Amino acid sequence: MTEPPVLVERKEAIATLVLNRPDVLNALDYHTLVYFSRLIRDLSQDARNTRLIIIKGAGRAFCVGADLKERQTLGEEEVRRNVRAIRDLFTAIERLPQPTIAMMHGYALGGGFELALACDFRFAQKETQMGLTEVRLGIIPGAGGTQRLPRLIGLHKAKEWILTGRRFTAVEAWEAGLLTGIAERMEDVERQALDLAHELLSNAPLALYAAKWSIHQGLGKALDDALDIEWQAYERLIPTHDRKEALLAFKEKRPPRFLGM
Repeated sequence: MTEPPVLVERKEAIATLVLNRPDVLNALDYHTLVYFSRLIRDLSQDARNTRLIIIKGAGRAFCVGADLKERQTLGEEEVRRNVRAIRDLFTAIERLPQPTIAMMHGYALGGGFELALACDFRFAQKETQMGLTEVRLGIIPGAGGTQRLPRLIGLHKAKEWILTGRRFTAVEAWEAGLLTGIAERMEDVERQALDLAHELLSNAPLALYAAKWSIHQGLGKALDDALDIEWQAYERLIPTHDRKEALLAFKEKRPPRFLGM
């Protein structure tokens, strides 16, 4: 029986999505994009049980982006279909209520790097090769790379990496402020990522989701408008069990028991 192109591993409240096309370095063909999109849609509706999502790759790479062998067989309208599908998938990942962590190794190129950019946090093995190499193929990053990278590391460095199509290492990404953690060995990368995951999971889930929503909705807005957005997020938390539980736990000098309600 053929395995699916993305595996789901569950432990406690964490769902780990494993890109599962190791023979092609987890390149994203149309079938994978459709399957991956369905998983993300389902997870977005399961925030009560799935409180954090990790994305990683099987085999020797995180993800090398679009499946170029498939692209060679596609007509122009099919290319447009694929680009829309990968763009919409990464937008859906960015808009997930749950915190997301990309765990990179080997290669994170093109759409694979854009996938990591759509996540909230990024960890990488030190020797990971990264890059938005599209201009060397006569195209541009089409799944958010030209928009997300400048917002994360600044305009000047983003232009350098995008317009040269140059590959760079995880060390350079770390120095640019793009990574949350970096390590020599993959097991240490995983430990760092899980340490952050468990720290996040110790907080009230509805508060995490509201804070993430407020950050994203306020980006690019005038300050007064952004403050209104922040208030909308805060106001939804006032009647929740978890807010009242946190105050009671403080009074009783014990850890709070959050229920996500």
